[in-house]
Amino acid sequence: DIQPPEKPLQAEEWNRLREGFRSPEIFEEVMFNNMVRCNSPIDVAKSLLTHVAKSNGDIAYGLLVKYLALCVHQGQTSEICDVYDIMKIRFKILESGAYNLIIRGLSNSDQWRMALTLLEEVKKIMIPSRTNYESCIKAACRHQEMNLAFELYHEMLAKDLVPTLDVLQAFFDFSRGMKGAELQNQLFGILLYLRENQIYPHKTFMRSIKLWFESIPGKNWRGHLTNIKDSGQCPVCNHQLEDSDLTEEEYNNLRERIIRDVIHGTDPFRKTTPQEFEAFQTFVENRLPFDVVIDGLNVSHIKTRKMQCENLFDAINCLAKENVRLLVLGRKHMLINSSNWKREIMKEMQNKADFFFAENISEDDAFLLYATLRSGKHCKFVTRDFLRDHKACLSDSLTRHLFRKWQRGHQMVFSPSVEGKHINFLPAFRYDCVVQTTGDTWHIPYKDIFEEKYSYRVPRKWLCIRQK
Repeated sequence: DIQPPEKPLQAEEWNRLREGFRSPEIFEEVMFNNMVRCNSPIDVAKSLLTHVAKSNGDIAYGLLVKYLALCVHQGQTSEICDVYDIMKIRFKILESGAYNLIIRGLSNSDQWRMALTLLEEVKKIMIPSRTNYESCIKAACRHQEMNLAFELYHEMLAKDLVPTLDVLQAFFDFSRGMKGAELQNQLFGILLYLRENQIYPHKTFMRSIKLWFESIPGKNWRGHLTNIKDSGQCPVCNHQLEDSDLTEEEYNNLRERIIRDVIHGTDPFRKTTPQEFEAFQTFVENRLPFDVVIDGLNVSHIKTRKMQCENLFDAINCLAKENVRLLVLGRKHMLINSSNWKREIMKEMQNKADFFFAENISEDDAFLLYATLRSGKHCKFVTRDFLRDHKACLSDSLTRHLFRKWQRGHQMVFSPSVEGKHINFLPAFRYDCVVQTTGDTWHIPYKDIFEEKYSYRVPRKWLCIRQK
């Protein structure tokens, strides 16, 4: 580990440092890494670059990128432009890391329009990254060029790039107090994007949405934070939220599509043999209908300090109280007496629920979906998975929307106090937990904290916005 100097050095001083270094052949690389880490002054880094150029006749690509990272971090716009000019001449095409740095550096400067030009250059050789687009979008937002920002946003969506919540929030932050029906519709469009993709904003994003609504000139929107009643009624505006139930027709459509596309189709997520799945179908058809289908292996890992079979036993006991018919999807290894799977506990569980034991490599999701959907609209399921993979196999957005809606209304979730002695389940919601609007009201479910991963846990907190 070598400390970068505090001030620029002469050639002989750099040589002396290099000779004293354990592995002189990587001296420059290590030194630049440390300069980036310590955020060294630009003139110090520049003096090393000049030394390398004089000694070797040129500068390696990797060193230029590291120098670039330092310039971007410090907002040294003219240096960023100079390095880009050098790189453009020496290397006809750069890799995406360098483009990300240059576009980010220029976006944050008064030369932000150059970033847009560079984005056009990148488009000729590759699909720009999400970061490229978001740097340019934020720059356009900061300069109140909302039409341009939205143009880039739609272009990004068309390329299947998933925007971060950060950039979506920027649209609301920078549109505050601005007039215009077109702008309003674009922002409503972002809220509908959240709905479509079952995305829950975190608290700071939710506040930006609330402040934007309240700032629209002459519209008198007012936002209130609330908890929706179990009946689905909003205590603030008394509006009844959308029902989480599918109609008979929607349910039958969804069931047919899932059974056709996900279960019998070429679903790459299935790790089971056709014979095993046939055996499972026969097993299910002979015992229909079930009330709750449980992903046994998944549930057995709820509490890490407990034996796996005890976790599953607790869950079954909790669910069996209401005289419901349970199906547990297990694995064959659960039948072998072991420290995690005690034979006598397994026997006792099998008196309370039907068990199907699959091969040890099988993927449960297809089994879980099949048994739940074949049992009828009333049947719920228990897993801590998000069943994200299967959404990808449903080709059209309407079916995906129905699948998510069905999932929100049928997936039972462990209550937060799982750390306690007993396992409890929160009932599936009767109302649908997604962004929704009636025109003069908006209801937006939000989470307290930011979650990068999609979660099967739906929020309990809501923002109600209505026009006075």
